[in-house]
Amino acid sequence: MAELPNCLMIVTAEVDPAVEAEWNRWYDAVHVPDVLACPGVVSGRRYLAAGDVSESDHGQRTTHQRRLYTTVYELESPAATQTPQFLAMRGWAHFAPHVRSQTRVVLPNAR
Repeated sequence: MAELPNCLMIVTAEVDPAVEAEWNRWYDAVHVPDVLACPGVVSGRRYLAAGDVSESDHGQRTTHQRRLYTTVYELESPAATQTPQFLAMRGWAHFAPHVRSQTRVVLPNAR
């Protein structure tokens, strides 16, 4: 079995359909390369859940039709998110008003 990464950063975003195509072009051509150029960022890959997305809040489960983008980055450590380069490029640029929901979590390996 391959060894698990030291640290992951998982980012999700739901984007207004009116800007989704432009946002995807920017995300692929600008944002991901900027993140990958930061010290301590090893790799990244994007995913899309399109259709039923299940959510739970205080034990109540709901299902909604959504297009939820998820990017999983492998980091050397959580410190990669605190470098000057990372802090300078972080954010959604001019798309921020069009991001309806987002999450970001940094997960160090628990070993």
